Amino acid sequence: MDARRLVVVALVVVAGSAGFVAAQPDRVLVVEDADTGDRLLTVPVEDGSTVTLTYTHSVEKTPVEDVYTVDGTRLDNSLMRFESYGWGLPAREDVRLEDGWFVFDPDRTYDEFYVKPGRIAGHTLTVDGETYDLVELSNASSVRIAVERRSPLPAFQVSS
Repeated sequence: MDARRLVVVALVVVAGSAGFVAAQPDRVLVVEDADTGDRLLTVPVEDGSTVTLTYTHSVEKTPVEDVYTVDGTRLDNSLMRFESYGWGLPAREDVRLEDGWFVFDPDRTYDEFYVKPGRIAGHTLTVDGETYDLVELSNASSVRIAVERRSPLPAFQVSS
């Protein structure tokens, strides 16, 4: 192979690799065991992705939804919905009634948060429309939820 052809082949490989890297999501939502750090779930996300934590209130036995919006590597708690008031739900917030739900904007942003999925509460996590059973994933153990940057470099590492 002459030098020019080798340069052209090398440029095609580099350009293709750059396209592959650009196509890979640079952030993932991570759910990991709070005690061990073992990863239980990794889902690609981008700015504006929605993450909804849904569970049944332990006293009221009615659904509660905490909706988060991905903003960089932070999770903006952009909406909370619940069907009835009970212990731990916001009694002193600006809550409005919409379609039978009490709704408000908690105006809180997190780098990470922790959840203790419960078998009775039935915690689920929905990421951009795909639902995951947190109780099953964690065996009802506490989890850490966060958005992390993912480097495309491991895809190009060569093991020795």
